[in-house]
Amino acid sequence: MEEILRQMLPQWGMEDSKLSQVYSTAWEVNDSCIIKVYDDQEQLERNVKILTILKDCNIPVAEILAAKTGEKYVTWEGRYFLVTRKLPGSNIVNLRDEAAVRKMGAAMARLHQAFLRCEKEMEFWDNSLLKEMQGWIRENLEKNQWQIIGEEEYQKAVESLERMYDDLPKQLIHRDVHFGNFLFHEGNLSGYIDFDLSQRNIRIFDVCYFLAGLLAEETEEPLTKEEWLGNVQAVTCGYESISLLTAGEKAAIPCVMECIEILFAAYYVGMKDMICAREAAQILGLIQSCEKDLGKILC
Repeated sequence: MEEILRQMLPQWGMEDSKLSQVYSTAWEVNDSCIIKVYDDQEQLERNVKILTILKDCNIPVAEILAAKTGEKYVTWEGRYFLVTRKLPGSNIVNLRDEAAVRKMGAAMARLHQAFLRCEKEMEFWDNSLLKEMQGWIRENLEKNQWQIIGEEEYQKAVESLERMYDDLPKQLIHRDVHFGNFLFHEGNLSGYIDFDLSQRNIRIFDVCYFLAGLLAEETEEPLTKEEWLGNVQAVTCGYESISLLTAGEKAAIPCVMECIEILFAAYYVGMKDMICAREAAQILGLIQSCEKDLGKILC
């Protein structure tokens, strides 16, 4: 792929640039730009539209660098290449810094507010966590004969979600909120990246995904129960400093976090990755053990 990229970079006047791979489909160019490769043109064009709308809303997202032809991206042999300017900043890594974690909550709320404008200007995939739970997630766990997640445990989570689901606000969400996709510079938010999974879903999915993900972060010393509960409070307080959560959303947070971990377990079962599936089941157990404490924090 690097050789292909070197053939493509002259389209932006970037001959003889230094390339450094960031992840499987993205490379840094001269420490100042990012070139990303897509196989799906529709996904790319949706992302271009999101970036354009968010930029108009003064939301810090990557600036698209047009090719020399004036086109926003370049097509070659069934692949699509997009170059954006690299945003300043880095990821928060100290999970025990509640002030920083609180900023993540506020950053999510600001993004959600801006996303409401995106919804008015373009169509998005309308997804449902509840339908996923009732569909492919159940099928994968059933095929596994309920070895990773027990049927009773699964059923309890689904029934809880069913009771709450209709009352939970739905809108466009990021769908992949973690420290790697929110950048901070000198203590302030400097940018949002990676909208590949953006979809319409329940609004609190992003909040719950992030909070559950804190329990999966690979650190020398995992968060204690008390530290994680402190982060739950910090994130929700940060979010509500910008946009209030409904009482129904607060009540649903423990259930939605549990459903997300069941989703991960089912996904890894489908991928035949039983180590990661068991890790998701362990995180599910941790969240379940905190239900009463979460109820007190989120009331």
